[in-house]
Amino acid sequence: MTEPAALTVAVRVKPGASRARVGGRFDGPYGPALVIAVHPPAADGRATEAARRALAEALRLRPAAVSLRTGAASRDKLFLVDGADSDVDARLRQLRDGPVR
Repeated sequence: MTEPAALTVAVRVKPGASRARVGGRFDGPYGPALVIAVHPPAADGRATEAARRALAEALRLRPAAVSLRTGAASRDKLFLVDGADSDVDARLRQLRDGPVR
């Protein structure tokens, strides 16, 4: 197993969704991004916070391990994931790109 490190994750947030969902790919300004649909609207940072928590849960990390790096007022965001190991990287790729074929 490799040494845990920080990982930058590009995310496309879809606020106001009927249900929360993490998965899918969006080719955005930061390259291939993981799509995260959240219920809260894009107001007062609520959608960003919901996306941060959803990303942490999907990667099986504590919420404090995920922080916003850039994109507070944008649907396209970069999150910094602390303590990411090869398992976290593999989960991220599977969520974003689908099962390995």
